Amino acid sequence: MPGLSKTETVGLKKILNSMTAEDLMSLSDTVTNKLIVVENVSEATETILSFSKNAEELLRRRKVQRDLIFKYLVKEGVTMSPNSEKHQLVKRALELWSPVKETLQQPATSDSTGVKVEVNFDPLVLGQQFCQWFFQLLNSQNPSLGHQPLQWGPQHFWPDVKLRLLSRTNVEEMEEFTGAELVSLRLLALTGGERLHFSPNLEPHGIKALASPHGLVLVGVAGTIHRDSSCLGIFEQTFGLIRSPLDENSWKVKFINLKIKGQDALGGSEVAAPSLSYNSTELQLYCS
Repeated sequence: MPGLSKTETVGLKKILNSMTAEDLMSLSDTVTNKLIVVENVSEATETILSFSKNAEELLRRRKVQRDLIFKYLVKEGVTMSPNSEKHQLVKRALELWSPVKETLQQPATSDSTGVKVEVNFDPLVLGQQFCQWFFQLLNSQNPSLGHQPLQWGPQHFWPDVKLRLLSRTNVEEMEEFTGAELVSLRLLALTGGERLHFSPNLEPHGIKALASPHGLVLVGVAGTIHRDSSCLGIFEQTFGLIRSPLDENSWKVKFINLKIKGQDALGGSEVAAPSLSYNSTELQLYCS
């Protein structure tokens, strides 16, 4: 369909299918300037998709309400703050449908796993791509979303990967795990067992990345944590990524440091789109 990729078409159809018949028919009239008469909602949907210049134009239409986009993103495993404005939701949906996202979700054609990027990479671009891929994968394990989980498992980590989890709610707890299987299972328990949704802030103040001369790429990201429609607190997560020697475009996780702060530990401070507290110098310490 002109102007829309296959992924955009699938996503937009899901959003359009959640609209009322009245709004859908009205939107069809708006998109076509009433030049095409449609008989039913199926024809209206196809007409809207065919005559929309691009996905962004369609998402910004008044009839495509903010709540429809928000609910779509949640069902796709992408949790946003309930207070997010429509333009923020539109941007996140477009990121979800971007060519980078399509590449990351393609099934592996060899034994290599992990996030795929171009050989010539910018650490920040890699960090953004990785976080989009990682958190969608992790959030998809949440059973409350009601759809098929993506392929989670130890294959995304190096065998000696380390996880350090610091949780600050009413009390402070520190947990440490070593090994791909244990780390994979502990992270899975957060979304699969505790039904948490991680919503990373991929704006410039929410993510940082740098590369060491030895090939280790460090990614730090901040975000909010949700369960269903409730925001429970914030998180900061640091990843160490190393390129696979079997596939130069594949990266796996070498270590993770995850800090979680519950609402009680925040003392009522703002949790929407939190900023990363690490600076580049502090990230660099992980390389030493």
